[in-house]
Amino acid sequence: MKSYTFLLLFAIAATLFNSCEEPWRPLFNGENLNGWDTWVGPKEKGGEPIGLNKDPMNLFSVVDLDGEKVIRISGEINASLATQEEFENYHLVMEFKWGDEVFTKYNSGLLYHSYGDFGVGLGVWMSSHELQLWTGHIGDSYRMGKSYCEIPMEKNAEGKFVYSKDGEKTPSVPGTDTRIVSKDGDYEKASGEWNTVELYCFGRTSVHVVNGKVNMVNYNSAKYLEDGTTEPLSKGKIQFQSEGGELFIKSVKIKAIKEIPAELLK
Repeated sequence: MKSYTFLLLFAIAATLFNSCEEPWRPLFNGENLNGWDTWVGPKEKGGEPIGLNKDPMNLFSVVDLDGEKVIRISGEINASLATQEEFENYHLVMEFKWGDEVFTKYNSGLLYHSYGDFGVGLGVWMSSHELQLWTGHIGDSYRMGKSYCEIPMEKNAEGKFVYSKDGEKTPSVPGTDTRIVSKDGDYEKASGEWNTVELYCFGRTSVHVVNGKVNMVNYNSAKYLEDGTTEPLSKGKIQFQSEGGELFIKSVKIKAIKEIPAELLK
């Protein structure tokens, strides 16, 4: 009887523990782009941006692909698809693959901790950190607009700064050679296959994970102010870029976390 009672209590405790885990929340509802804003840049260099929630070229849409609804980003000109909400302390997972149309190159990005006005970043995007989706560079870290962080990095023989988990934490600063830091490994799948990208953000630390492999860790996230000082940055909107190539997003979901799993930071 005592053993039965113990087992019953253990089962109840396990159920309660599991029920306390944060649920996943889809950011794409599988039907439309409710919850998202668009910002479309100029059609030609030096032109005026088309602006907020005006998308005459249908750069962002929901289409049928292989029997399911997905987000299509045409890539024809530079533009942003941005959440209306801000997020902090989360684990985000997205699945994407490239389409057939290429206007410049297969380039896009997952921009997070986005803040301020559209257009601060390269005339189109909000200031943010970029988890690069550009093919061949997935997982790279880029300072979009007025963002700042510190990354363990080394300079390779080609003069590029590359993430190294054992390297010295070095400021990644807008307008300098360290604004782009390359990932330490290429885990992209073959063209036409779905890639899974995960982003862990907690406090001022973020981790880029590509197809199950960590290839970048950013520390001490901050806004980069006009006088060269910084201000802590730990939350913001999420943006996806239209930037040269057709991109399909099958799913994007998010859940709150209380810490970054220790094994990802080893």
